[in-house]
Amino acid sequence: IRNDDGNPMVRQVIGLVLAALNEYEQALGWYEKAARTAPDNVGFLFNLANCQMYVGHLDAAASTLKRLLRLQPGQPDAHWLLSGLRRASDRRHVDEMRRLIASGRYQAPGLAYLHFACGKELEDLESWDEAFEAYATGAKYKRSTIEYDEKAEIDFFDALQRLCTRDWLDDGSAGLKNSAPIFVVGQPRSGTTLVERILTAHSQVHSAGELRQFGECLARLSRYAGPPSFSRELAELGIAIDPRVLGTAYIESTRRFSGNARRFVDKMPVNFLFIPLILKALPEAKIVHLRRGAMDTCFSGFKQLFTNAYPYSYDLGEMGRHYARYHKLLAVWHDRFGDRFLEVDYEDVTSRLETQARRLIDYLDLPWQAACLEFSKQTAPVATASSVQVRQAVHTKSVGRFRKYERHLEPLRKVLVAAEIPLD
Repeated sequence: IRNDDGNPMVRQVIGLVLAALNEYEQALGWYEKAARTAPDNVGFLFNLANCQMYVGHLDAAASTLKRLLRLQPGQPDAHWLLSGLRRASDRRHVDEMRRLIASGRYQAPGLAYLHFACGKELEDLESWDEAFEAYATGAKYKRSTIEYDEKAEIDFFDALQRLCTRDWLDDGSAGLKNSAPIFVVGQPRSGTTLVERILTAHSQVHSAGELRQFGECLARLSRYAGPPSFSRELAELGIAIDPRVLGTAYIESTRRFSGNARRFVDKMPVNFLFIPLILKALPEAKIVHLRRGAMDTCFSGFKQLFTNAYPYSYDLGEMGRHYARYHKLLAVWHDRFGDRFLEVDYEDVTSRLETQARRLIDYLDLPWQAACLEFSKQTAPVATASSVQVRQAVHTKSVGRFRKYERHLEPLRKVLVAAEIPLD
C-alpha cells in the first residue's frame, strides 16, 4: 500500500481486499482514489457507493449512485441500492424502473434487482398491493437463479437435535476458556443487527461483523467433503471434533476481526444452529438469541434481496417451513441449554429499550454505559441488510408490518399454522 503508483485497478483491488477484511473505513479511501482516477468506471462507482453506505455516508452514497446512473442508466443493482438509501416521496423512480423492466433487456438477476427496488419504494408510498406484487415477482426471479436443498436442511436440523444432547455437552473434554466472543444469533431480519449495535456502543465491545468462521472451522476440522450446504454428515462429523481444538481454531481464525476490546460480537444469524457446539467449544462465550414474531420475521426476509444467503427466503412456502424448523430447533435448545444463553425479543427491545439494553449488558458482566441507548450515533461500519435502518433511533414501526399484507401472506400463514407455530 505504501507503493501506490496511481493505477486505478490496483487501488480498486486494495479496496476490495480491505472490505473483505471488514476494514471498510480504510477501503473507502482506496475506492475514492480509484474512482477519482477512473471517474467513468461504473464498477468502481458501485463499490464506492456500497462502502459509503456501510460507513454511514448515505447522502454521499446516493450522489455516487446518481452519478453512476447518469453514465449507465440501466444498471439494475445501482437502482436497487439507491432505493434503499432514502424513503421514496413520489413515484418517479418507480416509473423509471418499470420502463426498464418493460424494455425486455434484462434476464432474471437484473429483473430481481429492479422488482425488489420497486417494492421497497412502493411500500414507502404505502401502495401495499403494488409493493407486494413487486416483491413477489422479484422473489420469483431470484429463486429461479439459486439452488436450495430443503431435504438436506431437514436432515441437518434432525441430526443436530438427535446428537446435541445435554449429556453430550456435559461429557468429554473441555473446550477453550475464552470469554471474548459474543454470538448474536437468530433468523435474518429478526433484530440481530439492532442488538449488535446496542452492544457495540459499549466501550468494551467490538463489532467483528457477520463471521462465517465457526461453520467453516467445523467443516474444515471434520474434513467434511460434501456440498457447501449443511447436511446430516456435517452434523455427525462435527460433534466428534475435540471441542478445545474447535474453540482454538475459531479464536485464531477471528483474530484479524476481533479488535482490541475486551469482547467482540460475531453477528452471524445462522450460528443459531451451532448453539450447543459453541457452548462445548467456547464455554465462556456469551450467546444472545433474538426472537421476533413469525409473520414479521418471515415477511421481512421475503422482501429483502440477499446477496448469497438464505435461499429459502424467496418462496413463502419454503420460508414458512424453514421458520418452523428453526422455531422447533430453538425450542429444543432452550429446553436443553436454556440456562447457558440469553433470549431477547425484538418487540421488547423496540418498546422498552433501556430495560432490555441493561439486561443485555448485565448478561455480559459489563458495567452499564449510557452510550448503549444512543447506538444510532455510532460511526462504526455496518455491512448488513440493516445498514441504513440501524443508523436511525429505535422505533416500533416495523412491529406488525406484515398486517399491511395479510391477504397476500395467507400461504405463509397456513404453513405456520399447520406447523403449530405462534404467529406473533
